[in-house]
Amino acid sequence: MHIWPGAAYPLGATWDGWGTNFALFSEAAESVELCLFDDTGAERRIGLTEVDGFVWHGYLPAISPGQRYGYRVHGPHDPRRGARCAPSKLLLDPYGKAVEGEVTWDEALFDYRWADPRRRNTVDSAPFMPKNVVINPFFDWGNDRPPRIPYHETVIYEAHVRGLTLRHPDIPLHHRGTYAGLAHPAVIEHLKRIGVTAVELLPVHQFIPEQGLNARGLTNYWGYNTIGFLAPHNRYCSAGQRGEQVGEFKTMVKALHTAGIEVILDVVYNHTGEGDGRGPTLSFRGIDNHAYYRLDDANPWRYIDYTGCGNSLNVRHPHSLQLIMDSLRYWVLEMHVDGFRFDLASALARDLHDVDRLSTFFDLVQQDPVVSQVKLIAEPWDVGEGGYQVGNFPPLWTEWNGKYRDTVRDFWRGEPATLPEFASRLTGSSDLYETSGRRPVASINFVTCHDGFTLADLVSYNNKHNEANGEENRDGTDDNRSWNCGVEGPVSDDTVSDGTATDDSKIAELRARQQRNFLVTLFLSQGIPMLSAGDELRRTQGGNNNAYCQDNEISWVDWSRAAAERDLLVFTQRLAKLRRRHPVFRRRRFFQGAFVGAGEGAADIAWLTPAGDEMAEEDWQAGYAKSVAVFLNGSAISEPDPRGDPVTDKKFLLLFNAGAEPITFTIPAATPGTDWEIVIDTLSARGDPAEAIGFLPKTKVEVASRAIVVLRSRV
Repeated sequence: MHIWPGAAYPLGATWDGWGTNFALFSEAAESVELCLFDDTGAERRIGLTEVDGFVWHGYLPAISPGQRYGYRVHGPHDPRRGARCAPSKLLLDPYGKAVEGEVTWDEALFDYRWADPRRRNTVDSAPFMPKNVVINPFFDWGNDRPPRIPYHETVIYEAHVRGLTLRHPDIPLHHRGTYAGLAHPAVIEHLKRIGVTAVELLPVHQFIPEQGLNARGLTNYWGYNTIGFLAPHNRYCSAGQRGEQVGEFKTMVKALHTAGIEVILDVVYNHTGEGDGRGPTLSFRGIDNHAYYRLDDANPWRYIDYTGCGNSLNVRHPHSLQLIMDSLRYWVLEMHVDGFRFDLASALARDLHDVDRLSTFFDLVQQDPVVSQVKLIAEPWDVGEGGYQVGNFPPLWTEWNGKYRDTVRDFWRGEPATLPEFASRLTGSSDLYETSGRRPVASINFVTCHDGFTLADLVSYNNKHNEANGEENRDGTDDNRSWNCGVEGPVSDDTVSDGTATDDSKIAELRARQQRNFLVTLFLSQGIPMLSAGDELRRTQGGNNNAYCQDNEISWVDWSRAAAERDLLVFTQRLAKLRRRHPVFRRRRFFQGAFVGAGEGAADIAWLTPAGDEMAEEDWQAGYAKSVAVFLNGSAISEPDPRGDPVTDKKFLLLFNAGAEPITFTIPAATPGTDWEIVIDTLSARGDPAEAIGFLPKTKVEVASRAIVVLRSRV
């Protein structure tokens, strides 16, 4: 086959309508072969003889979309010195935009012999490898525009493409578990009903399961094991794997945008699926091990691991950084996504061994005209020393606020001395973000996420129950900060025939109330609320707090619960409506706690004891105190609207009681003449911002144990 010189850029396989340009970076290579595969699996090898700046390239006329390919890289192989070139191993293109097939685990995938790791393994790995696919990049986006939802109006829904859609009865069978399923009107309508403005998808980059999981009959369900940073995961496509996954993903994004919903991707640039030095040679390792991975300078055979997954991407190398930035720009410009959540983002900030908040990666993002304009969310920790960096990321970034999660859980399970920090988390965590010039929206608030208990399990289990993972319940965190309300595991919520409650039904009611407490706290906190998929349906994982390997009923959303759990679903809808209608719950600036020149002489926020007095220092420090009232003055919002006009809202009183006994709250004397209406009472699950559930002609309100009452001024 005649090959033209082609071009060194763009990297990857690029079809232009006439033929395809192939370009691969490798500084370690002595020669590179492009491998083309026909439908029978027969391989044809073509040497790439053109090299510019360590990029090997060539152009093949008549090679069109659907063509399967891979690479073989010839070069030094001395694992002791970190050199891992192995031409017997077919390698995936780091810039490949689609992948067909899956890894079939076999010794041929490894560059050493299992029986004797000192011996080199030269068995051809191609029969056991997935293949890259040349794609057609052209797509009719029509009038698609990014919704560009302001941060302070954002409500995030963290979801798994397969898990969210696989059991939805209204989705056609062949679309369940796929991008097409997520784009189905039934799913979109559900998201809109509960106020979602952005879906944050667990990894959709092409990923692989670990060999050990495969041997136990499990798989990597979550997808935090990337092998292709530009390819949408092929298993989530209903139409095929020869490039169809790209078009189906784009169609999903277009449908969500039409509904006003943004798409945020959970991305894993901190490591790859090749694992540590004992892992398979699938792509990066065989192309240029030194360039793509952090190796120990003293012992280059050893991989530095800040991720707990065997390796760390070498973000100090310009070509690794280029891969990350090219991938991010591709997903924004070509796939139209609206933002990214960076898994273990602290690992990307490491300069040598320390976490450097102004590292090269963050400098590149800051100045990039494309990536800097989308939503950027950091998971602000990794497993290395000093990796917990909540509050320390640059001003452009928002963060998963792990301290919010921990504090809110502690408060509602009745831990002592939590009031001061609870107050900070409720009002946007100014202690973490204000000094760096950031605002409340820097805090992504969450009580639950994919990693850990679901909301229903958080109030049903004191301990993890991960036996199904096959690791003797050793995996997953023991720091759940959960409370089972008196009994470990499921209970019946039935009452006896005379209508009196059984012990089990009392526990079930308490658990339901606790879930409502968490949801009210989440939706009425300053910052950006993130809801974990299925929590509004009381999704349970049976106490499994590490379901990363459970692609089954443990992890999938059970939509049959939508009818049975309608009370919680409706309650969540009402909360979303309340937040959306009242800007006092989604301020762009932190509360000042002082007179602001508006609001009839009242401060923008006040903290009150149940007796109606302003909280004193001794009230905050009382370790036994578990109740507080918060006055929010909607007439004292300091920031203007987008046109520069004042923002005004009604006044609110939030009455929190995390104690074991009912508390009577006195309406403060500072609000004379104000008529209050009850809009939420978590004891009864009632509450509708459109229609008050009751007026309050009196000056005292009884709040049940472990409950919240929200009052709103009538004018």
